[in-house]
Amino acid sequence: MFGLILIYILITLLLYLTQKHVAGYEVVEGTISGNYRYSAIALKEEEVEKSNVSGGITYYAREGSKANVDMVICSVGGAASGSGNAQSKVVTDLSDEDISQAKNEMTTFCVNFSENMFSEVYSFKSDMQGVILQSTINEDAGEYVQGSYTASVPGFVVYSTDDMEGLTAEDLTMECFNVGSYQKTNLRLRNSVNAGDPIFKLITNDTWNLCFPVNDALRRDLEDISTIRVRFLKDNATFSAPIEVVEGKDGVYGKITLKSSLVRYVTDRYLEIELILNRAKGLKIPVSSITQKTFVEIPDDYVSVNEDTPSEVFLIRETFLADGSSSTSNVTATVYSHDNEAGCYLINPGLFEPGDYVVMPGTSRKLQITDDSIRTIQGVYNINKGYAVFRQVNIIDENEEFCIVEPGSVYGLAAHDRIVLDASKVKEDDIIKG
Repeated sequence: MFGLILIYILITLLLYLTQKHVAGYEVVEGTISGNYRYSAIALKEEEVEKSNVSGGITYYAREGSKANVDMVICSVGGAASGSGNAQSKVVTDLSDEDISQAKNEMTTFCVNFSENMFSEVYSFKSDMQGVILQSTINEDAGEYVQGSYTASVPGFVVYSTDDMEGLTAEDLTMECFNVGSYQKTNLRLRNSVNAGDPIFKLITNDTWNLCFPVNDALRRDLEDISTIRVRFLKDNATFSAPIEVVEGKDGVYGKITLKSSLVRYVTDRYLEIELILNRAKGLKIPVSSITQKTFVEIPDDYVSVNEDTPSEVFLIRETFLADGSSSTSNVTATVYSHDNEAGCYLINPGLFEPGDYVVMPGTSRKLQITDDSIRTIQGVYNINKGYAVFRQVNIIDENEEFCIVEPGSVYGLAAHDRIVLDASKVKEDDIIKG
């Protein structure tokens, strides 16, 4: 008895392993939104201040702060003077704000880290050193030293340069978006500077731009759009802003103009963004489910509709035999689609042989099935009944992973239908084992 049970188990296991197992997907209603993601370049109005002399450098303004005209930013070669004692005012402990900023820097680095872009480790190191050095800055100490440098115009203080200051949207090339080759110099890591060295940077205008490459698909989506919603992946903040398409030196680029929120991203040159478009709503299915199938077009006048089952029609088929005689038969055909404009049904071509005719009911008129009668349509394999049945879909929106198809078709899909996830693994009428 145990031997028979063992043989049964082995046979069952063998049958299971040799059967075709196909993953299914449940159709849901939804939209495609925010499917365009980019590493956008932040273009700002920037002025780089350079040192007139050589010597030790001390910073007083906090990076990212808004400097007013004549506010002391740093000093080069200066010494403490006057009745005050600048050194006694220096803070050496990390504040709660500094600790929070350090945690945010660490989290952002961990989330976005890729071994293919190991150079970012050095940028992260510089940023962390900058956060720590920032805690020792005394914003009032500049009043007591000579050789001070002040802000000539109002602006946000930045202590890094990257040779992209002054870049405009019209100057862009695809090489500008190679984040792996990007290099940023952290000015706070130096204890001394030479004459002519950059010592700080001011962002002098609250209006700034985000630029990114635009492909043909996105360009079509943006044709009738003047304002777009954009989400920053760094902090999930979302803003609405004007957008336009501009010509760069070697391509087409999107240009978003923002008049606020600069303080959030004042030190960032590259920002991961997501464009949130108002996309079509319908049935959401994976792109991998889409396949193509050929069908025969039969005009409405040549079929009789089954009133009880709209997905079935009756045909009169005439076939010519080898001896030249003809044979007429009634055929029940499954309808895969109906073209209202052309006035025809799409029928499985397997019902016909080359040279067959379809007879118009009640008349002697005949329509021959030829290559001109064949049409290819897109669809998916429905597996509600345990076997693959082709269903036409009309795609109204799509991205790399999903597409939106029209709901409500008699011959198409409905919400909660089960379809094959990968259409390339099955053919029509296959028995599906989940």
